[in-house]
Amino acid sequence: MLGSLPITGPLGIAIAAWLLAGRSWRLSLSWCLLFGLGMLAVVATKVAWIGWGVGMPEMKFGGLSGHAMRACAVFPVAFYLAFNHSEDRSRHLATVAGVVLALLISVSRVPVHAHSWAEVVLGAAVGFAVAAAFIPIVHSERPMRFGRTLAGVLLPLLLIAPQAEPLPTERWMTALALYLSGHEKPFERRW
Repeated sequence: MLGSLPITGPLGIAIAAWLLAGRSWRLSLSWCLLFGLGMLAVVATKVAWIGWGVGMPEMKFGGLSGHAMRACAVFPVAFYLAFNHSEDRSRHLATVAGVVLALLISVSRVPVHAHSWAEVVLGAAVGFAVAAAFIPIVHSERPMRFGRTLAGVLLPLLLIAPQAEPLPTERWMTALALYLSGHEKPFERRW
């Protein structure tokens, strides 16, 4: 699935690597910090729910959707960067395409009962905030173009990543939440 960690994680790393390869150290650090803060928000809200039941049950909120956050942070930025040296119209259309793809991925989490609307909307809002904070920084600095060498290094990573076994992140967050809270059983969503 496009919003899963084996896809969005390597794509987030590819963005940082692309910027580093273009000697845009400040941009790479900015991206890592913003994306890292978004990921931290996802983990913190999920651990708070699993360990202590801190959430909004009346809104069916037990933590930010990681799929929505990652998709809404990564795809608009990746599409923007891919067209960074194009004319304004092409760059804007590419960014809009990234936003639409991110929205489709986010909404797809509701019908499969992976997340509630509140979890998806708030996760997407955090992801879009990451992208909205980062894109103006990129626009002001204009990193180097995407080179063939870097494409040759990153393309296999992006092609192999979806074949990787999914990481047991939910299990890890549950273990962390139970360890921190001292509870024996996790709080579970009942919606």
